[in-house]
Amino acid sequence: MKLQIVPARSGLQWVKSGMRTFMRQPMALAGLFLMFMGLMSMLAIVPYVGNLAALALMPAATLGLMAATREAINGRFPTPTIMLSAFRAGRQQLRAMLILGALYAVGILLILGISATADGGKFARMYLFGGEITAEGFFDAQFETAVLVALVLYMPMSMLFWHAPALVHWHGVPPVKSLFFSLVACLRNFGAFAVYNLSWMAVVIGLGMLVAIPASLLDNPENISLLMFPLTLLMAAMYFTSIYFSFQDCFQADAQDSSPAAPGQA
Repeated sequence: MKLQIVPARSGLQWVKSGMRTFMRQPMALAGLFLMFMGLMSMLAIVPYVGNLAALALMPAATLGLMAATREAINGRFPTPTIMLSAFRAGRQQLRAMLILGALYAVGILLILGISATADGGKFARMYLFGGEITAEGFFDAQFETAVLVALVLYMPMSMLFWHAPALVHWHGVPPVKSLFFSLVACLRNFGAFAVYNLSWMAVVIGLGMLVAIPASLLDNPENISLLMFPLTLLMAAMYFTSIYFSFQDCFQADAQDSSPAAPGQA
């Protein structure tokens, strides 16, 4: 496995590739994303341990969506069982993925714990246990600070885990090393990832304007939320589809690669 340095314009290409691949198998990839969201939501309603379980499964679920993308690239229909890829690659990979999930859950809890120093834990409790927040509470300065702290801290954590599930699954990299390699890959290709995220922001903003302007002209703002919800889910599914291409460009397998899955396999 070799780290590759790519030009900044690659970030835009990842977005385009994600969209094109999604359109090859839109029903399958959208369905798998909804399955992923549904599983996370079901776990979240389990008192106390549900959210922790959902967090721990996030790396494995992300890997499942990446495996589904690879199936679509190779012209195959990704079935729901592809979401179990992380648990079917052998005992060593399974153990590594479970460790990765535990580290992810601990990382999120640490971030929430630090953010709690800003607002007394309001944001952390809402994140972990759900519940509605009033407009007054949302615009509370301490709550806003807690959200900002959590977002800032999550950025380096997202870089740690961005490539880690794929490195564990397809390259047999140990969990802690996978986090290090993922962070290095993101930092060394910072320009490409900046373009990638800015491009997705532009897509989301453009989509919002595309829906909001006609709805406002028709004097029917209620339709905005009705249209935006399914479109947002589709954009999110495309976003997860595009993640695979960032991994594909940042890492190149070599002859000594210990990947448990051959190219084109989950």
